[in-house]
Amino acid sequence: MTDLKNHPQPLTDDNAIAIVGMAGRFPGARDLEQFWQNLAAGQESIAFFTKEELLAAGVDPTLVDHPHYVHANGLLENADFFDASFFGYSPREAEATDPQQRLFLEGAWTALEDAGYDPATFPGRIGIYAGSSISTYLLYQLMANPDFVRMLGENQILIGNDKDHLAARVAYKLNLKGPSVNVQTACSTALVAVHLACQSLLTGECDMALAGGISIRAPQKQGYLYHEGGIDSPDGHCRAFDAKAQGAVGGSGLGLVVLKRLDSALVDGDWIYAVIKGSAINNDGADKVGYTAPSINGQAQVIAEALGIAGIDPETVSYVETHGSGTPLGDPIEIAALSQVFETRSPKRGYCALGSVKTNIGHLSAAAGAAGLIKTVLMLQHRQIPPSLNFEQPNPQINWTDSAFFVNTVLRSWEEGNLPRRAGVNSFGLGGTNAHIVLEEPPSLEPSGKPRTWQLLTLSARTEAALEQARANLARHLRQTPTLNMADVAYTLGVGRKDFTQRQILVCRDLDDALSVLETRDPKRILVSNQKTRPRPVAFMFSGVGDQYVNMALGLYQTEATFRSHVDTCAELLRSSLGLDLREVIYPQREQSSAMTELQGDPTSFARSGLDLRKMLRPPEPADEVTQRLNQTALVHPALFVVEYALAQMWMEWGIKPQAMIGHSIGEYVAACLAGVFSLEEALTLITHRARMIQEISGGAMLAVALPEEEIQPFLRQGLSLSAINSPSVCVLAGPLEAVQQAESELMGRGIACRRLQTTHAFHSAMMEPLRQSFAERVSQVALKPPTIQCLSNVTGTWLTAEQATDPNYWADHLCQTVRFADGVRALWQAPDRVLLEIGPGQTLSTLAIQHPGGNVTERVALASLRQSYDRRPDLAFLLGTLGELWLAGIPIDWKIFYAGERRRRIPLPTYPFERQRYWVEPTRFSHATSVRPTLLEEKQEEVTSKSTEPGPVMARHARPNLRNLYVAPRNDLEREVTAIWQKLLGIEQVGVYDNFFELGGHSLMAAQMLTQLRATFPLVEVPLRSVLEDPTIATLAQTIEQLLLEKVEELPEADAERLLLSMS
Repeated sequence: MTDLKNHPQPLTDDNAIAIVGMAGRFPGARDLEQFWQNLAAGQESIAFFTKEELLAAGVDPTLVDHPHYVHANGLLENADFFDASFFGYSPREAEATDPQQRLFLEGAWTALEDAGYDPATFPGRIGIYAGSSISTYLLYQLMANPDFVRMLGENQILIGNDKDHLAARVAYKLNLKGPSVNVQTACSTALVAVHLACQSLLTGECDMALAGGISIRAPQKQGYLYHEGGIDSPDGHCRAFDAKAQGAVGGSGLGLVVLKRLDSALVDGDWIYAVIKGSAINNDGADKVGYTAPSINGQAQVIAEALGIAGIDPETVSYVETHGSGTPLGDPIEIAALSQVFETRSPKRGYCALGSVKTNIGHLSAAAGAAGLIKTVLMLQHRQIPPSLNFEQPNPQINWTDSAFFVNTVLRSWEEGNLPRRAGVNSFGLGGTNAHIVLEEPPSLEPSGKPRTWQLLTLSARTEAALEQARANLARHLRQTPTLNMADVAYTLGVGRKDFTQRQILVCRDLDDALSVLETRDPKRILVSNQKTRPRPVAFMFSGVGDQYVNMALGLYQTEATFRSHVDTCAELLRSSLGLDLREVIYPQREQSSAMTELQGDPTSFARSGLDLRKMLRPPEPADEVTQRLNQTALVHPALFVVEYALAQMWMEWGIKPQAMIGHSIGEYVAACLAGVFSLEEALTLITHRARMIQEISGGAMLAVALPEEEIQPFLRQGLSLSAINSPSVCVLAGPLEAVQQAESELMGRGIACRRLQTTHAFHSAMMEPLRQSFAERVSQVALKPPTIQCLSNVTGTWLTAEQATDPNYWADHLCQTVRFADGVRALWQAPDRVLLEIGPGQTLSTLAIQHPGGNVTERVALASLRQSYDRRPDLAFLLGTLGELWLAGIPIDWKIFYAGERRRRIPLPTYPFERQRYWVEPTRFSHATSVRPTLLEEKQEEVTSKSTEPGPVMARHARPNLRNLYVAPRNDLEREVTAIWQKLLGIEQVGVYDNFFELGGHSLMAAQMLTQLRATFPLVEVPLRSVLEDPTIATLAQTIEQLLLEKVEELPEADAERLLLSMS
């Protein structure tokens, strides 16, 4: 008997493990959604093959006709397909790699995405514990093709197929830095891997762990020979615990779970599928009749230990997913072991349901435990117990009458009790390594917090086709799950997905809005880009006076804590010097509900771009009282500074850091402050003093004119000055009001477009000259410092030097002289990849920047932070659109900080839509039947041979992957020789002479193999490996070979030397 009291103390909830992500592919199920549908429907997913199918698959006719040959198998659909380019495999390397490694790698990626994590951005260490079955692909496909093996070399073949490399290969491809451990305990491999991963988490070896197993038989379409008294079913059906049980049928599949400590998962807002309360492993030792036989005591001890660690009374466990292999020996022993633990602790009978997933999909060998675990987790999620199949008459060797257990044969609700739903999962390995895991349904989670009123959805993929599939998959998921929180959807897409080059964004208000746009592929709402992978610098452009309006950025003040905090800080710092609360000037109705700002727009108006064309085109209306107050120079300058400073701080907190800045007029003060020329307090003091000085002098006016600098000179009379050169074709005049009015009339009479600016004074004109000296003296009282971020000078139109920034006279010049904004923009565009972001109200600067002549205008990106005053879009929707366009342009966003003010949760969403192709090496020396033994577990028998020697298509070539460089064909015989070697080695049809060997999927081992083939082709030369590593292109390699060959010409006979020279021409 096993006594629970003799086992370890229970774990506290602090040490429980959460299952936060899952992935699996099983017979009849391409994903876990279909897997659950099959389980709930009581569907048996074993494939039964016709004689014709088996013969077509290469099975020997004499074997097919054998009376004990069972034409059944748990077939895994498309096990020979793989997305090689996604993981950086060349086609040839993919063909040389065991499908177990390939599909497990895809499964690992899918599981992490299901958990809502990108391994590249996870802050801790991720471990992996995994196991696979023996590589039948190596034994029966590759080894039967010696030419293929010889071409790639034994090392690469072994790395791609040996079980030793399963976990480490995933760790390498996904850059996982935690423990990477292969687990091999036969049938219990996957569940033992989960147990070991739990231990690794609890001891702090890693912060998140992948665990699972995989088993894929090659070739897929084959049956097996049944032997009486063995472990295989005579008819292809598994009848666990039934009187007719005679064994299981084999199958292929894979399953993985993502694990975290429960306390971490709760803090991090993870989706929790289930909780592992306790787990244990042991071995039977010699306490059984034979090595392959099960042990009652060994199984009972591991079950008792897991329950003891979990601190759970067996009476509270209402379901056990059994090992359930359906053998005459194994089934009674498993029930006896369970009874020894459960029935000694409770008098209750018939309360605990049993099931076996093997009755649905067969015995998956190394993946069997993962299948049982995932099935049970799905049961906890759906709160249903699916039927265990093929149970008609109870096994008479089992005492069911006095048992705590019953075999569940119908789909039933998993009723709620006083305690959480709990289940156990058994997995027992051939050889005696046993595992048991105790599961509990997830705890009630605190609901997500209040969301933003608008959401930004981001989608990306490696190819345009995959991106379209991702969009369609998301739309389908939203349609099927109408209760989803769209803020959690946006959050998961942001923090839980890797950013690829093909991108789409959508700003939406709610699920219905998102669905409408995604399903109709509305081009007005879905923005797309094909982003280059190189980093792009960002430049901030700070607005000047002219586009301000009352309530500019009010929607952000009401919803964005960072923006509001900086506005409040500045307003408090200015309160004494201004004698008022500046917030009352900018936001006279700020205390009202934020719902007010949302009346500016709705999804429909947003789809029409939200522009009020009538207001935009008609002449400006007389300013109301609040607008007149804002437009006062003494107030508008600090108001613009505060709004722009707060916007910049918010952008930078979200990860948008400027490498350069330019300000327009007063905007240069914001740039200089952020660059550290003066502190915030000093900047506010100077801005306020400057504005008050200007306010006290005579008023003036400013006029924007559609003329270049040289053509506007004749109009600079009657005290008018050239205030600003905004673009090569737009300038601004400033001066006394009457002179501006006269110039405006004359210009309009000549048909020259012009527009009066919203100002009360003539900034950057001769009217500012009386202030020059006194302002310079005021600036001299500030400790000016050199800029720490590059800034462009309005005075010179070139980069602001340390000497200028720290010279008070420079800031006096800035007050009086022309704003040479166009020259500054020209300097910014000299970096062609630079992205310009306007910080301030409206889109004037970004429009000017886009229209600036020269360079590749079509690839420019210049964006605005705030809407124009006549734009009816909500501030938040407009800002999210800009944030999305920055992401489309390749600018990384710190999504965690972006959502820091909200309580968001990761949720399961559609994962990456892999674009799989077939990678499979067919045997050439023999047919499948020669080398494929019916099962690796049967006793040795006479081998059935075939006379077939027909070769298969083993040297298939695949299309060239998407690379950054254009294809350039080989240009001479030497380049063609090298290209042919690369094509054969990489398995790519079209290789350009400037294609990078490693971007094509090559690696160091393959490079060494390539050099071996080069030596065979060019025996006169020895190409060093260094030359390949330093510049891995055919063009450079051919040049190296040519140089080496030329050095050998003098050593050759004249005729041979002539032939050599001709071959290189």
